[in-house]
Amino acid sequence: MFQFTPDIPMTNEEFRLLRDFIYHHCGLYFSEENKYLIEKRLSKQVRTHKLKNFKDYYYLLRYGKNREEEVSAAIDLLTTNETYFFREESQLKTFAREIVPEIVSRKKKEGVRTLRIWSAGCSTGEEPYTLAMLLLEAPELRGWDIDIIGTDISQRVLQVARKGVYGASSFRTTDARYMKRYFNEVDGKYRIADEVKSLVSISHLNLFDDSRVALLGTLDAIFCRNVIIYFDLPAKKKVVESFNSRLRPEGFLLLGHSESLMNISNQFVLRHFTHDMVYQRPLQSRKLEDSR
Repeated sequence: MFQFTPDIPMTNEEFRLLRDFIYHHCGLYFSEENKYLIEKRLSKQVRTHKLKNFKDYYYLLRYGKNREEEVSAAIDLLTTNETYFFREESQLKTFAREIVPEIVSRKKKEGVRTLRIWSAGCSTGEEPYTLAMLLLEAPELRGWDIDIIGTDISQRVLQVARKGVYGASSFRTTDARYMKRYFNEVDGKYRIADEVKSLVSISHLNLFDDSRVALLGTLDAIFCRNVIIYFDLPAKKKVVESFNSRLRPEGFLLLGHSESLMNISNQFVLRHFTHDMVYQRPLQSRKLEDSR
């Protein structure tokens, strides 16, 4: 007979402990009205570990023997990873038709044939693979050393990204031409071609981990779309400052359409292109304003 196990209630104190722990770990911020979300999504872990309450789970995250694995599991449960190939098409047109040619022109003058792009918060991989397909379509990049780095804090979505096998929901706006050229059908799903995968590296990264972010080196463009909306203002400022430090002068920062750097940073200029507006690090960085 099926036995129903009721959800374990979360006290206000437990909510604050867990909320603050998650915030300091990775910048995800949950306001008071989101208490139910943390309670609902983490209650399974409380039951799985046969704990009495959420305070015990908090101590497990802080001091447990396998705390790193458990923190990763908690983050997986708390993050939303909705994405698909060729998302926000107008921005991708701007990138492929105007930004890439501008970068290529500048680098040719420097005698450099490398292009490095970071997809920060790459989720299940559709974004970095989309960028790879767009760059493979650019004849001016033939013979170039292209490096697209996809990172995410969720180990679960990174497993999908590394496999590179996708169902129909990932192709809601994908042109049939791309499907035919860059995917192989396998058991009703579609596997990304090795030609595309070879341009992309997938790795785990917490945007709050400054030492790991620094290892990315210098980048020509950073895509961080629909990620910082989950951060509060101090966390947004911290992450955007790290983006600025990683971008080469005149490099580009591409955010989601609902995101803006207003009241976050004055270190970027907003460029108006034919299809979209994109932030760019100026040749001479401006001093960060006092945010008092």
